[in-house]
Amino acid sequence: MSSADEDLPREPVGNDPVPGGWATRIVVSSLLALRTAALGLPMAPDRVRSGTSGPYLSIFKGRGVEFAESRPYQAGDEVRHMDWRVTARTGKPHTKLFHEDRERTILLWVDLRPSLFFATRGTYKAVLAARCAALVAWGAALQGDRLGGLLFTDRQHWEMAPLRGDHGVLHLIGQLAQIAESTQAGAPEEEAVLEAALVRLRRVARPGSRIFLFSDFSPLGERDKLHLAQLARRNDLLLISFYDPLERTLPPPGCYPVRDGQRTFLLESHSASKRRQYQEQFQQRQQALARFCHLQGIFFLPCSTEEDAVALLQRTLGMHARPKGHGHGQHRSRP
Repeated sequence: MSSADEDLPREPVGNDPVPGGWATRIVVSSLLALRTAALGLPMAPDRVRSGTSGPYLSIFKGRGVEFAESRPYQAGDEVRHMDWRVTARTGKPHTKLFHEDRERTILLWVDLRPSLFFATRGTYKAVLAARCAALVAWGAALQGDRLGGLLFTDRQHWEMAPLRGDHGVLHLIGQLAQIAESTQAGAPEEEAVLEAALVRLRRVARPGSRIFLFSDFSPLGERDKLHLAQLARRNDLLLISFYDPLERTLPPPGCYPVRDGQRTFLLESHSASKRRQYQEQFQQRQQALARFCHLQGIFFLPCSTEEDAVALLQRTLGMHARPKGHGHGQHRSRP
């Protein structure tokens, strides 16, 4: 057993299984097992802006570059990299690609606030965030990328400087489990937690990083959006937003006791107009976030607590493995 393995916390004992993990707890063994799922993870190279050695292709030209190939022009490609000879020969615009001595840094921003240890159906949001983060971490290690992380609750945060190899993944998994154990459910949450965590992310993110953000992004204010926009200018952002079915649609007519981790209240859903208005408000919030991400070139992926988030992320990463230009980010709008 390695020293990294010895640092991993002991797991809780009990029967609370969901496919590939646990519904209400962040369990080390389920995160370790995701290494196999990451073997086929499509972490393909795209536009890279960072500056150490590595095997990736970039569509911009700098020092130490070597022409690799030409490909058809895509929206967002810089005109100065047009391959005019191939364009003239084929009659279709083409862009030059260059080999560069560059590598990619993967940063994971994981929200573990008490309010995310919640789900009315399926798996807790925080557990989904941890599983998705572990999957991406294993994918980064298997492909030789540097892995860094920023985990936070409403009262603490933990940063991991970028590392290569399995050691960084094991360190991250250990911290995910330990921080989850120390999270105090029911305690009042501090305000402006997301903003503080985004400020820290801006401080540690080096230009050219690929940043995965796992949260329910609630509440997301204008200052939070400003930080995300600033990050997106020099990095590649993928925003994975978790929501519970109860946040999307009210239950059938009735009166239901609901606890949000801090207080218990009654949820009344007899009115058809209120149920319709409630659903419309959720859709409007999702659409507004999707539009914001599209304008900023941020990849947006909503995910329900009922979904297999790991499988969803596996399928979706392949869609993202394309160059992006400013204002041409992809997003998925899901009901």
